[in-house]
Amino acid sequence: MAAVGTGGSTAAPGPGAVSAGALEPGTASAAHRRLKYISLAVLVVQNASLILSIRYARTLPGDRFFATTAVVMAEVLKGLTCLLLLFAQKRGNVKHLVLFLHEAVLVQYVDTLKLAVPSLIYTLQNNLQYVAISNLPAATFQVTYQLKILTTALFSVLMLNRSLSRLQWTSLLLLFTGVAIVQAQQAGGGGPRPLDQNPGVGLAAVVASCLSSGFAGVYFEKILKGSSGSVWLRNLQLGLFGTALGLVGLWWAEGTAVAHRGFFFGYTPAVWGVVLNQAFGGLLVAVVVKYADNILKGFATSLSIVLSTVASIRLFGFHVDPLFALGAGLVIGAVYLYSLPRGAAKAIASASASVSTSGPCIHQQHPGQPPPPQLSSHRGDLITESFLPKLLTKVKGS
Repeated sequence: MAAVGTGGSTAAPGPGAVSAGALEPGTASAAHRRLKYISLAVLVVQNASLILSIRYARTLPGDRFFATTAVVMAEVLKGLTCLLLLFAQKRGNVKHLVLFLHEAVLVQYVDTLKLAVPSLIYTLQNNLQYVAISNLPAATFQVTYQLKILTTALFSVLMLNRSLSRLQWTSLLLLFTGVAIVQAQQAGGGGPRPLDQNPGVGLAAVVASCLSSGFAGVYFEKILKGSSGSVWLRNLQLGLFGTALGLVGLWWAEGTAVAHRGFFFGYTPAVWGVVLNQAFGGLLVAVVVKYADNILKGFATSLSIVLSTVASIRLFGFHVDPLFALGAGLVIGAVYLYSLPRGAAKAIASASASVSTSGPCIHQQHPGQPPPPQLSSHRGDLITESFLPKLLTKVKGS
């Protein structure tokens, strides 16, 4: 992903440059570094807080809210936010906004309908996350959920004919091994757990969520190649489908109970915090992530795992044993290695080859060839290559 200010920060001033002009590159570089650190903090807090807040809200004593209503509310708030942002882009002109939406949503209905499949998958994924976090400790879920990197990589190879470097394949193997160790620790006990939790159901839900997340991310990129729609328009379209499909899922899974007890049954300030986090967290990350890069995103994911684990110890009495620490460490290392750009990955592979006298990397990059984009799989981490030249940002947040 292109970074703001890249290239200009190190350029030398021309012979006739004045002192003020000479300071501009350094000033831009300093501002860019601050924005990168702010982006890192936002990514870490958003990644960890959503999981912790869902876990907290689902384990509170008393009436338990309906997860399907929370998913619908998040989609409604997300769609309304994008509608307001589009309204602001049209300078408050209602007529221009209506004409724009009519053209983009109704006239170009084929592009709109293409978003129905990923929206369905995202709605399913969000509901599965509630099931998984309700049955797994927050730290265990956070580690296991990194399987989305593996599923996205596999789908990108199968559907987009992408190639992965040797280091990336190695990192995926480390990732799978680390998750397997964590799940073995969970199956072996991992400390006391509430009676209403079922680790098997939680594992099945998180694996299904990772599979759907990986497929949706790659499918979304595949069908929207060449699209020029704005990020807020795409989010609004996804929100419309997400709300409709979420209501269908609510009626099918908990319709009778919701009709009897009410849509907002069990809602507390903690539940509203979860809904707001889901609705605005991903959109916030979509704004700040353009100042980050793949290494920073990988580092943020690793920090969020550590933060979730530490918070789980304090909030939920989670017990960290050597087996969990080993598995989590492998996952953190794998996430960081996978996020390295191709140039760095090739350098590491070459250095390893020179030490071990092994052959060169099987996927070599030609000089001057840009690295292929790294596709993240979380709904809040969807980056479509077709959008990058114009938007340099994410498409969907959850």
